[in-house]
Amino acid sequence: MGRIYVTGIGPGDSSMMTVKAMETIRLCDVIVGYKGYTELIRKDFPEKEFYENGMGGETERCERCIEYAKEGKNVALICSGDAGVYGMASPLLETAEREGFEDTEIISGVTAALSGAAELGAPLSHDFCVISLSDLLTPWEKIEKRLLCAAEGDFCIAIYNPSSKGRADHLRKACDLLMDKLSPDTACGYVRNIGRDGCEKKVCTLSELAGERTDMSVTVFIGNSQTRISGGKLITPRGYRL
Repeated sequence: MGRIYVTGIGPGDSSMMTVKAMETIRLCDVIVGYKGYTELIRKDFPEKEFYENGMGGETERCERCIEYAKEGKNVALICSGDAGVYGMASPLLETAEREGFEDTEIISGVTAALSGAAELGAPLSHDFCVISLSDLLTPWEKIEKRLLCAAEGDFCIAIYNPSSKGRADHLRKACDLLMDKLSPDTACGYVRNIGRDGCEKKVCTLSELAGERTDMSVTVFIGNSQTRISGGKLITPRGYRL
């Protein structure tokens, strides 16, 4: 019987993958993942067997991992960022529970909130939350409630999946909603293609952010009431007397 390692690969560049994630994948017989992510690491593991499929194939990926493991193969189920942050850890553990399979391990990675924050400076240096604007699995009404609660609590906010072809106006709607609670001049920023070719970043105000064009490759950062822009970077003070 093999083991399944649900492995976060970070942004996708091997230099930003944790040592443990890299070593784990090297020890595995099969790499399973969404085809957009397998392509990011295929060159680093050319000798490995791969199984990949497209968006919406998450359950099938989990089932194939268990099939491989029952054949005696060690399997790396990869996902971008961290396996437990909008990643494959939860669906794999749920599938393993259903199938009565227990030999699993979660290998953490660098999630976009952290790698993206580093590109912009220090936007998450105080209490923060992470919210996805994708309403594929979460009703938009619940997303709106979470945004408003985060604003009410003066949290810094990292936003995943800000918009897509099917929901191009979600970030604008979120910004308009937040401006009911936050100043339009709240310091914000975003990063596109973190750690990959074509990486770009921008700092702006909340009102300006509402008009920006984003997609699934973008991670957005909204500061709290103390966050400021200095020298092109976002700084959220921790409260030290300096």
